[in-house]
Amino acid sequence: MSLLSALVPLLRVYRIGLLVILHQLRRRLRPRCPPAPVFPTQNGKVAIVTGGARGIGYQTVKHLARLGMHVIIVEFLYCDLASMKSIRQFVQRFRAKDCPLHVLVNNAGVMLVPERKTEDGFEEHFGLNYLGHFLLTNLLLDMLKQSGTHSHNARIITVSSATHYVGKLHLNDLQSRCSYSPHGAYAQSKLALVLFTYRLQHLLTANGSHVTANVVDPGVVNTELYKHVFWVVKVAKWMTAWLFFKTPEEGASTTIYAAVSPEMEGAGGCYLYNEERTKSADVAYDEELQRRLWTESCKMVGISDESSRVL
Repeated sequence: MSLLSALVPLLRVYRIGLLVILHQLRRRLRPRCPPAPVFPTQNGKVAIVTGGARGIGYQTVKHLARLGMHVIIVEFLYCDLASMKSIRQFVQRFRAKDCPLHVLVNNAGVMLVPERKTEDGFEEHFGLNYLGHFLLTNLLLDMLKQSGTHSHNARIITVSSATHYVGKLHLNDLQSRCSYSPHGAYAQSKLALVLFTYRLQHLLTANGSHVTANVVDPGVVNTELYKHVFWVVKVAKWMTAWLFFKTPEEGASTTIYAAVSPEMEGAGGCYLYNEERTKSADVAYDEELQRRLWTESCKMVGISDESSRVL
């Protein structure tokens, strides 16, 4: 791999990160911040949260539980999102509980890991961040459909990031075999999640399902995800995160908003940032690219295409 092919995605990712940090700083320095929203109780509802044992996921779990929701943390009902076999076993165990499913939060992920593969042979960013959640969502979709009603839709919330704006989807090399860059692979996985969400919502709407799918951007958050960044970045983060980075609780706010806010009832196919609908990358609205990624993803995880799985 050439030096240039490694530097370009690195510079793109750090540039978008810096822009987000500056936006967060301006927001933090505003003289008056709006009060935290108060959401209705969620008694009797059931949610699944991936990556719910730490960071943004833990704060999401904690807040949903406070609202009365029964929350299943994927780590505790064991599921390795890097393993297609483990995901299928998790879904079987969850089905055996014979309970409804009202909210699915696809939150787990890895960032900037060195080149390595999952047990199924997928590049880790693409395999865990994207394909794991793609399969999990599809296998749980019938339960979400059964739980959603006209007045209270079931909700699928998928956590992406601003790095999707600089992501490039390489349909002919989704595993980054030709030229691996941890920054490029991470950004690609986050773009894939946005494309997946939009395609999923299109199919759900076409079927008249009482399920909505939205994607959220938590911002730049002070979590453990930065273990693989350069040491200079680690030092800078250690010195400045208190001012420039969101706390995990702040990072979870948009996920929680998407999961329970009455304002989001019946609304799908949205990209949310700071509890507001905003525009994602232009390429994410390419319906042909959405369709091709979906079809290829079905082949990769071994499920039938949308005609039998979603429609």
